[in-house]
Amino acid sequence: MEETALDPLLAKAAGAVNGEGAPPGGPSAQPPTMRVNEKYSTLPAEDRSVHIINICAIEDIGYLPSEGTLLNSLSVDPDAECKYGLYFRDGKRKVDYILVYHHKRASGSRTLARRAQHGDAAPGARSVKQDHPLPGKGRPSDAEPAVDYHEDDKQFRRDEYEGNLLEAGLELERDEDTKIHGLGFVKIHAPWNVLCREAEFLKLKMPTKKMYHINETRGLLKKINSVLQKITDPIQPRVAEHRPQTMKRLSYPFSREKQHLFDLSDKDSFFDSKTRSTIVYEILKRTTCTKAKYSMGQGEGRKKDSALLSKRRKCGQHGITSLLANGVYSAAYPLHDGDYEGDNVEFNDRKLLYEEWARYGVFYKYQPIDLIRKYFGEKIGLYFAWLGVYTQMLIPASVVGIIVFLYGCATVDENIPSMEMCDQRHNVTMCPLCDKTCSYWKMSSACATARASHLFDNPATVFFSVFMALWAATFMEHWKRKQMRLNYLWDLTGFEEEEEAVKDHPRAEYEARVLEKSLRKESKNKEKRRHIPEESTNKWKQRVKTAMAGVKLTDKVKLTWRDRFPAYFTNLVSIIFMIAVTFAIVLGVIIYRISTAAALAMNSSPSVRSNIRVTVTATAVVINLVVIILLDEVYGCIARWLTKIEVPKTEKSFEERLIFKAFLLKFVNSYTPIFYVAFFKGRFVGRPGDYVYIFRSFRMEECAPGGCLMELCIQLSIIMLGKQLIQNNLFEIGIPKMKKLIRHLKLRRQSPPECEEHVKRKQRYEVDYNLEPFAGLTPEYMEMIIQFGFVTLFVASFPLAPLFALLNNIIEIRLDAKKFVTELRRPVAVRAKDIGIWYNILRGVGKLAVIINAFVISFTSDFIPRLVYLYMYSQNGTMHGFVNHTLSSFNVSDFQNGTAPNDPLDLGYEVQICRYKDYREPPWSEHKYDISKDFWAVLAARLAFVIVFQNLVMFMSDFVDWVIPDIPKDISQQIHKEKVLMVELFMREEQGKLQLLDTWMDKERKKDEPCNNHTPRACPDSLGDGPAPDHTYHGGVL
Repeated sequence: MEETALDPLLAKAAGAVNGEGAPPGGPSAQPPTMRVNEKYSTLPAEDRSVHIINICAIEDIGYLPSEGTLLNSLSVDPDAECKYGLYFRDGKRKVDYILVYHHKRASGSRTLARRAQHGDAAPGARSVKQDHPLPGKGRPSDAEPAVDYHEDDKQFRRDEYEGNLLEAGLELERDEDTKIHGLGFVKIHAPWNVLCREAEFLKLKMPTKKMYHINETRGLLKKINSVLQKITDPIQPRVAEHRPQTMKRLSYPFSREKQHLFDLSDKDSFFDSKTRSTIVYEILKRTTCTKAKYSMGQGEGRKKDSALLSKRRKCGQHGITSLLANGVYSAAYPLHDGDYEGDNVEFNDRKLLYEEWARYGVFYKYQPIDLIRKYFGEKIGLYFAWLGVYTQMLIPASVVGIIVFLYGCATVDENIPSMEMCDQRHNVTMCPLCDKTCSYWKMSSACATARASHLFDNPATVFFSVFMALWAATFMEHWKRKQMRLNYLWDLTGFEEEEEAVKDHPRAEYEARVLEKSLRKESKNKEKRRHIPEESTNKWKQRVKTAMAGVKLTDKVKLTWRDRFPAYFTNLVSIIFMIAVTFAIVLGVIIYRISTAAALAMNSSPSVRSNIRVTVTATAVVINLVVIILLDEVYGCIARWLTKIEVPKTEKSFEERLIFKAFLLKFVNSYTPIFYVAFFKGRFVGRPGDYVYIFRSFRMEECAPGGCLMELCIQLSIIMLGKQLIQNNLFEIGIPKMKKLIRHLKLRRQSPPECEEHVKRKQRYEVDYNLEPFAGLTPEYMEMIIQFGFVTLFVASFPLAPLFALLNNIIEIRLDAKKFVTELRRPVAVRAKDIGIWYNILRGVGKLAVIINAFVISFTSDFIPRLVYLYMYSQNGTMHGFVNHTLSSFNVSDFQNGTAPNDPLDLGYEVQICRYKDYREPPWSEHKYDISKDFWAVLAARLAFVIVFQNLVMFMSDFVDWVIPDIPKDISQQIHKEKVLMVELFMREEQGKLQLLDTWMDKERKKDEPCNNHTPRACPDSLGDGPAPDHTYHGGVL
């Protein structure tokens, strides 16, 4: 009965296609162009491959909304009129957003008009999706294949969702006949009235007609700026937005009531593509799909699901995020403006960005930040602006670091401690570095290490540490000022996070958990009601109670800490476990170093034994680097999983929690090996005859006679350079290209083979679908923050770190630019006035760097022991005798059993006394091998230096923060000027309204005066110079 009842509908729709029931004049009388939001619309008559069902004919039945147009195309032929997918088929309406879904062409389609085969004589009818589902819309049972109920449910939800989009005022066009097999594309266009409505709702600031002069510098500053502009002109990008502007348009939040304030002469370009896609995305997130079926069966199955359907109508908020998560749509993205390379490519912003920003050949130029913001939005524009400021600030840090390094090179031959270590005449015999297999060795054999240590361990490194602490504070202040300048130029001065709260929709996962919780509560209530006997005397009262219970269950349901406690506990245990894994790996590398050093000491080759320390250090650092890179990827995935099981409510909360977990894990992973070398290696060794052992087998490592600073430098440089080269650059280039290749091969395997004559150019949305989805800015920020830690935390041990960071960032900027322009789908533009939580992380790293550098200088380097010796123990005020002062003596007869060298005569003579680096009493003392007073004097000096250095540098950093204002003076003046001009504009507008009102009142008064004087003949004359009306007016008020 249902199928037969539908036949008149199909006949009526088919009649509409063939011209029956069309407007007077037949199909040929339809207008050639489409008007927005009319009852029906057509395409140009010359486009014979597409036919539109007369929506009036169907609307009379009641199955379609009264406004909006849904255009479903059978096949999209690439032609210049629609600019290869950038416009609808009519070539006039721009595609603002794309929805992608998987479909099975062989399955039954639940549509009114069905698609004709290409070989048919009659042209194919365009399928139309309804807002409301029709019962029994399928084909007859004898022609319909087996239906996939899961796919049918997705189709039903797409139909409803697209119908809701039509009700919101959007216009849609479908394309299922594409080069990518099994994919359908829905093109979305936002008409002018929808753009205006949403711009007002989102409080988008738009430029008005009013323009004003930007205050320019005068006098000496103006001359300096002009000179700088001429000097830097060759490195400026050839972009209109980057040129210095003397005029600026006054901006005001868009309002439909005040459209006269804005320049609407060209409505097509008033809202740029970035703003249009943002508006459409907000509608997609806000539009809900609440009537999805859980079962496509009949009878009892559908009755059982009625409760679930009602629940979903009450508490389900299924926007585009939920539909993507559930696989109803496979992708959603705005389109790029066009191709970026090629001879016949029409010039667009993407091509301009590629030529002036995303090529390695323009690495020396400034970034076109305004054009980046115009194309990608404020959030991505702020990231690249921050990256540019950070890279610029690395230039002075690199110069000072090079000077410090060159100072160490120039003074290495004048360094008395290293000269004493290299002097063969001193003939200092050192104690073995390991038990049994290691023998005694000459201190002069560590000459190269001692000389290399001076390159980084000299008085200039203390100055450089202070400089870098002030540099970090200056960098943060400079960025705040730059950020305020961009906020002014980008009209974000009045933008607040509270306004973003309007757009902060709950995440799909959160809604699913809330739905699950409400259904669980309802099932429990049903179980309770089942055991309670029903009151037969008052069934109406029982029904009211049941209905009210259902309302209470779904009203204001939210997740509490009790719901999230298992996830929080899992987070805590997992993070502690992963940190423990990192420590265990570092311990494993330590054991590797100890065992490898013992094994190499048994080698018969003198060259191998002389380079044991360098060999062990280099191989261990390479192992650390590989482990860090692998664990970084693992920890990133685990941090995302831990954040997902917490089920944060909003995307902002999800992002902040993910950033915190990922940064914590990656910080520990990257810096734990460096912390070990800087602060733990050689601290808990013990002494000859009483060494400290790991697992009672492995003796703890010792630092070289010159200290552990050189080893720290090697560790830091290899990990930093390796991470930047392999992880940041190689992975960013290789992995996206590999994914793109795999996706291309997969689509090529799925697509049917095509004849060369039928091969057509891909549409823009097909090309963009093959690009990598945008995964957010968290990975980009994360690698830069970790690098910032390498530059600031241990800069006392590696002054060249800023230089290597600068070289990396020059490549990184162009690499990221090329990735955003050529490798990624265009992201949705997001408004933001700052870099968010990353600024707080940067400040935290900067504060931590002061403390760590204080400890590196005082405990890792020999700077404090040298000062103590120079001012307390030196006989002649020089450093002569410093090395001997830092070495203690040990009688070889005091070795424990089984720990003495197997070959005590390896040096050619018998050793009675060997030396080791420590402050202890000699064996001939009354308290032999006890810690000496010199140790406590040096320790007190070290602690005093940490306190003084930390407080002094912190005070200087806070002073820099206080001296430099957050808002530049000229920007604060311009902001104040804008407010004054806006007030004047509205005052002038109000005055104009008052004058108009006064003029109208005067006219009314003049009309009333003759009538009030009882001169009826004068009344008609006062109305105008025309002929008097037929009737006579006898006074009173009109």
